[in-house]
Amino acid sequence: MTESNHTSIRIGKHEVGPDHEPYIIAEMSGNHDGSLDKALDIVRMAAAQGAHAIKLQTYKPETITIESDAPDFRLSQGHELWGGRTLWDLYQEAHTPWEWHEPIFALAKELGITAFSSPFDPTAIDLLESLDVPAYKIASSEIVDLPLIRLAASKGKPIIISTGMASVLEIAAAVEAARSTGNEQIVVLACTANYPADPSESNLRGIPVMRDAFGTLIGYSDHTMGIGAAITAVALGACVVEKHVTLSRADGGVDSAFSSEPDELRMLVEQTKVGWQCLGRPRIGARRQEQEGLRFRRSLYVVEDVRTGDVVTAQNVRSIRPANGLAPDEFPHVEGRAFKADTPKGTALSWDLI
Repeated sequence: MTESNHTSIRIGKHEVGPDHEPYIIAEMSGNHDGSLDKALDIVRMAAAQGAHAIKLQTYKPETITIESDAPDFRLSQGHELWGGRTLWDLYQEAHTPWEWHEPIFALAKELGITAFSSPFDPTAIDLLESLDVPAYKIASSEIVDLPLIRLAASKGKPIIISTGMASVLEIAAAVEAARSTGNEQIVVLACTANYPADPSESNLRGIPVMRDAFGTLIGYSDHTMGIGAAITAVALGACVVEKHVTLSRADGGVDSAFSSEPDELRMLVEQTKVGWQCLGRPRIGARRQEQEGLRFRRSLYVVEDVRTGDVVTAQNVRSIRPANGLAPDEFPHVEGRAFKADTPKGTALSWDLI
């Protein structure tokens, strides 16, 4: 097991870690549909629904691929969302123009929601540094780009690494690349890089394994539909949840088919917090809120008026609520004994009465 130097990190105004409510990142991706106004509306929506952060993706088509129709640069025909499209065509549609970053970040700051991004090459990091981003996110496909990870980590800000498709060795190499810069503010995200992801392929039991193996904070980049997977991830130790968001799936958009709508994002924020609150501490015993309930456990009570010399029977002494009398299991030891004094119905049975 690798020990981390951090039990929590700070992103913007929020502490992130096991002792804090889950940090919810709303991923805009390409759901702005090429409209800055729509991008700004997504920021407003994410803030209104209680997300802690809004995240962009910072690239240009020419910084992430090249314009080519060759088979290497075309998605498989059977791809559920983007079958047959070239990478250039897809990224041309999905990218967030660099001149939009400043107004998006400015609005997020005004609304009190943290904005940061995934850089896909060094020029993207330069742009994001000029905007004083508080954190960096490494996308799943970029986990093998160790120079990019080192450069982002060298800025001394939290770095969130998504692990879709990655082997244990590839994740370890990425974490080591970040740590080699002296940066220990690392969050590793469990992830299934399919869109949408089948819940049965989530393998969330790997979350505590990853935490122990890499000694980092752990989160979950969720591409399933609904919120069940995210709540499960929190129960298993995820302190960050990232989810693609859209104003409306019906409006279409490059990622809309697997993105959460506003009411779903609100439910994600609320229910992952409930899930985290339910974790509590590793202890067994009465909770503070159960103290009143302890008064109403069962115990032995006199249930008929009795006189001096009457013997204890199953008719005049029974196990009932509340809990002030002898334990129910004591009945065989008191049955047949005589009462020392007249005793009214409703009296808790004690040894001094018999």
